[in-house]
Amino acid sequence: MMQTSTNNAGHVAGRHRSKVIVALLAAVLGVFGAHWWYLGRRRAWMVTLASCLLIVLAQLYPSWWDNPAFLLLIIPATDGFIEALVFSLKSDEWFDQRYNRGTGQVTRTGWAPVLIAIFTTLFGGSVVVLFIAVTVMHVYKAMGWLDGYVY
Repeated sequence: MMQTSTNNAGHVAGRHRSKVIVALLAAVLGVFGAHWWYLGRRRAWMVTLASCLLIVLAQLYPSWWDNPAFLLLIIPATDGFIEALVFSLKSDEWFDQRYNRGTGQVTRTGWAPVLIAIFTTLFGGSVVVLFIAVTVMHVYKAMGWLDGYVY
C-alpha cells in the first residue's frame, strides 16, 4: 500500500509525475489547465472553468471567433505555452524536488523535453501571433479604422 503525504508545495506525494507528460499537457491542453490537474494543484478547476465559460460565451455571438470572449482565451493559452516551456527547460532535479518529493524515483527525460520546447515555441508562437492579429483586426474594425478598406 502506498502512503501519501502532502509536501510544501501542496502536492500529494506518493505518485511519480512525468515531466514530459506535464510539458505535453501544458503545450496541447494548457488552455484548460490540464497540466494543473495532472500535478494535483488545488485550484486547477478555476482555469478549466474560466476557459470553458469563455468558449460557451463565444458561442453566443454570430461569429464565435471574432468576439471578446474568444479573444480572451489568449490569456490561458499563452500561459499554457509558457508553462510548457518552463517545465521542458527546467532541470530534472528541479522537477523532482518540486513535484516528486518523497516518491523515491528519479526523473531522467533525455531529449523529449527539448523536442517539446521546440514544438511549443513553433506552435505556441504561431497561435499567439494569430490571436494578436485577430484581436488587432477586431479592435480596428470596431473603431471604424478599416471603413472603406477591402481586405
